[in-house]
Amino acid sequence: MNVGGVLIGGGNPVVVQSMTDTDTADVEKTVAQVKLLAETGSEIVRITVNNSAAAEAVPEVSKRLTDLGCNVPLVGDFHFIGHRLLRDYPDLASTLAKFRINPGNVGRGARHDENFTTFIEIAKELGKPVRIGVNAGSLDPDVMAVKMDENSRRAEPLASEFVENRAMVESALSSAEAALDIGLAANQIIISCKVSRFPQMIAVYRELSEKSDFALHLGLTEAGMGQKGVVATTSALSVLLEQGIGDTIRASLTPEVGGDRAEEVRLCQDILQSVGLRRFRPAVTACPGCGRTTSTLFRELAQNIQTHIDERLPEWRTRYTGSESLQVAVMGCVVNGPGESRAANIGISLPGSGEQPRAPVFVDGERVKFLSGPNIAGEFVDMVERYVETTYKN
Repeated sequence: MNVGGVLIGGGNPVVVQSMTDTDTADVEKTVAQVKLLAETGSEIVRITVNNSAAAEAVPEVSKRLTDLGCNVPLVGDFHFIGHRLLRDYPDLASTLAKFRINPGNVGRGARHDENFTTFIEIAKELGKPVRIGVNAGSLDPDVMAVKMDENSRRAEPLASEFVENRAMVESALSSAEAALDIGLAANQIIISCKVSRFPQMIAVYRELSEKSDFALHLGLTEAGMGQKGVVATTSALSVLLEQGIGDTIRASLTPEVGGDRAEEVRLCQDILQSVGLRRFRPAVTACPGCGRTTSTLFRELAQNIQTHIDERLPEWRTRYTGSESLQVAVMGCVVNGPGESRAANIGISLPGSGEQPRAPVFVDGERVKFLSGPNIAGEFVDMVERYVETTYKN
């Protein structure tokens, strides 16, 4: 699937996406947030298109982004009246790289079928891919009613969550089949079935992957705030990604008021990097500290190295191809220090309590020198910079 130049599924790398929380009709704020998300690393950005004002604003949003050199694909998130907005605003339809439809809220009965058909026919005519996104909180009531009736007639009824899982999967797959019947190609369809609970998400996506070959978008509906949201998202996505399930991902974190919307992008990148599917930035292995490391030196150095990498990464990405694979180790004593430092591209084993005040530095597995004195941190940062310049130069 090609979404504005970004390839999804078919063995391509898992794609990171995110979504704005601005009023799309506010062009200036929407442009600023899309640009922020894209610059952080979101490869696709979804925007809400919920009314005429938003529909009219999308082409201008896209134009301003292009003028700024930001060519990230924009996905329209449609609910309730998406068929009407795409029909009434042709510039909107042609501007967007992909459409998202929720089959649970496009009407009921004959109206559902008519609205869904209109939506898919527009996508087909324009050659636009579509995400069929089913949510537990807005599941097609007709599908759910049928499943609940069937369950009530069983000798031993199943748990309601299990019934809901089946209803979500059936809603997604039957909608995808209907889109195929209308003429949309299989490689223009991506499916999601989002819930807010980790075990339910795992069960639903495993069933989807067993029953279909459509590309899958992974994410919790609402992951939550702070550590809870990070842990829930990491747990759910990591399990599925490790099993080879998922083609695009999003971390639906709830940011603090005035918080950083791009945090969800960085989390997705960290998850993909941690499970070994993609590399986005150099990795710093740092000692957690114990009674052997009463000095704060290794913590300060680890922080300095991470800050240096973050500041230099934009230039490194441009000038030093492959530098995102750099591995740095900052260790605090002789127990694991030399071993971890040898395993990194460049590592330092700082002296722990009672050790000699010298720090061996290892480059590609070989000890190259000892650092000592008051400027160990500065010297090591310089060595990291030289390593990048000589190893990854274009």
